[in-house]
Amino acid sequence: MDNASSCLVEISHARRDLAIDMIYADARNFTGRAVYRRPGCFLHPDAAERLEEAIVHAARLGFKLKIFDAFRPSEAQWRLWQHTPDPDFLADPRRGSPHSRGVAVDLTLVDPSENELDMGTPFDAFTPRSHHGAPDVSATAHRNRLLLLGVMTTAGWDFYRNEWWHYQLFDARRYPLLSDSAAGTELMA
Repeated sequence: MDNASSCLVEISHARRDLAIDMIYADARNFTGRAVYRRPGCFLHPDAAERLEEAIVHAARLGFKLKIFDAFRPSEAQWRLWQHTPDPDFLADPRRGSPHSRGVAVDLTLVDPSENELDMGTPFDAFTPRSHHGAPDVSATAHRNRLLLLGVMTTAGWDFYRNEWWHYQLFDARRYPLLSDSAAGTELMA
């Protein structure tokens, strides 16, 4: 990991059977503004390998993964934190996020037509209903969350209890925090 830019790989649906909708590249996110200058999905090679396994597991069940966010430059984490400094749903950028290390993904399951499965809340709904095991979501949403949990944990991912959509490598803190310039992703304006 001498060169930070060489430690991230771009994930694209052209090379993989998955859907990508980088929601922070436009105004459809909780800030109401684009956080990234351009859409781009990057992960550390270790996380990319785990993602490949998750894609296979999802396909065996007749589903695809849809990624909303992956590597998040430290600058982007600061923007999100400045908008909504809620430690229940956002990592304090002084501590660092697994996203800013390239070892976390925010995602859901979609059917073969790329319709999102009902998860009980939208992505980035910062409410207790987004927690794994939330008692006030439908049985269908519970089942779908458990399907996603099974796919991801079988592929070697850890989950964050407050967000049904967030998965990260178990040893996330061993990876360095990366800024956009250090990562060479050119995601930030």
